[in-house]
Order: sequence, then C-alpha cells, then structure tokens
Amino acid sequence: MSRPTGTPPGTERTPRVVAARKLLRRAGRDRAGRFLVEGAQAVREALDSAAVHELFVTDEAAARHPDLLDGPDRITVVDERAAESLSDTVTPQGIVAVCSLLDVPVADALRGTPRLVAVCAGIADPGNAGTVIRVADAAGADAVLLAGDTVDPHNGKAVRASTGSVFHLPLARDRDAGAVLDACSAAGLTLLVADGHGELDLHDPAADAVLAGPVAWVFGGEAHGVPDAVAARADHRVRVPIHGRAESLNLATAAAVCLYASVAAARRRSW
Repeated sequence: MSRPTGTPPGTERTPRVVAARKLLRRAGRDRAGRFLVEGAQAVREALDSAAVHELFVTDEAAARHPDLLDGPDRITVVDERAAESLSDTVTPQGIVAVCSLLDVPVADALRGTPRLVAVCAGIADPGNAGTVIRVADAAGADAVLLAGDTVDPHNGKAVRASTGSVFHLPLARDRDAGAVLDACSAAGLTLLVADGHGELDLHDPAADAVLAGPVAWVFGGEAHGVPDAVAARADHRVRVPIHGRAESLNLATAAAVCLYASVAAARRRSW
C-alpha cells in the first residue's frame, strides 16, 4: 500500500494517533475498551481473531507486510516518529493495531466443562503473565483467569510475551480473587496451588489422580508466590521437586511443568 501522491503521513499530533497513544496506559485501555498490538506477527493473530479496529503503519512497514493491509476497515499511514510514539519497545516495528479488549466475564470463560484452567494470582510482571498465557495455550488449557492484583493482560509487554496466545483462549480478570476461586470450584475444578513447600509432590505417582483434573492451577508472582489468602483456599498445594542445587524455578518454567503434568496425567488415566 502506498499513500496517495501529495498526502502527508500522520504525525504524533494527528488526532487519531493522539487518541491511540492513550491506550499505552491501563486507564486509557479500560476507558476505551481497546488496546494496542504491535508487530507483524501479533497483528496477524489479531486480524485472524477479528479484533482489529484500526491499523497504524509506516510506508516501510506497509511495503514489508502487504498481506496485513487487506483486513482492517481503517488504515492510517503514519511517519516513523508517530509509530514510535505508539510503541513501548526499544525497536518499534512500524505497525500497530488498535484492538478490542479480549477479556470476558469469569463465568463465560468457565462455561461448559473446563478441565484445565490457569489462574494468575497477584502476578505483577507483565512478561510473566504473558508467558503463563502462552504456556496455558500450548498445554491446551480452556481459559486463563487473572485474579486479584494481577497485571493487565493487555499490557504491551504481556501481549508480546504471549506471542499471540492472548487471541487463542478465553481470558477473564476479576479483582476479587476469592470470587475467581469460587467460580472455579463451582465449575467442578480442583484448586491446585503451585507451592515450593506443598504437601503433594508433582512426581509422586499417587498424585496422578489429582493432577488428571479437572483442575485449576493457581500461580503467584515470581518474588512472593501465591498470596496467603489465595493459597489457603487450595484443595492441594503442589510442589515441583528440585533435584539439583537451584533455589527454585522461575514462574514460567514452573507453570509449564505443572500444566503439562496435568495433561500427561490425564492421558495416562485415559489409556
């Protein structure tokens, strides 16, 4: 796509760019009901999910990715500085989509008969939250719930860390962590809290009956783990055994180990 001859690109001061820039902040996202997605692959995922309202693109990025220009109803060509103002990365890619917020009510995310759900409880780092969403998607989870003071999954870093998985499975968020756990229990899910000092060893063969689900795995922040009030609600606290000298596993690794352990246990019990 190229701009019509004599038509200048949008700048940092173009009203549509100014409005979109407000979506870099959580308050702006919640107020508008929209968020920004940057980069060709993430925009491609957004287009596939029909979540895109508008696309901002530089001439150079448009030339690199002509396949992405057929879907959006509104495309605004902008200069490099305008594109940079819509980015929170060190190396902006020149292509940014404005998308509808993705989260749904917790009840909708748990509709049907979920068997594997990931709950992020008190995760402050957006990269960690996005990676848990990515891991949950890879493990075939039915939903990801963000409970309590967990970071917004529409944060730019969270979206990038998810590598598009935010568009692949239901996301729900609720500041009332207790209400999220109540909803999981009401949906028939056993609450498993990942805890380095848990009473249930993930590798104990006797744990298979629990891990096979249906379960909701609850993961806490990297530094402080699952909040005490949330951990107290667990049906089981499950520890990932450390066989070497490492002090612990990071959050994303622990989430992958736990979610895949449930997948493996469920398959073993179905044989």
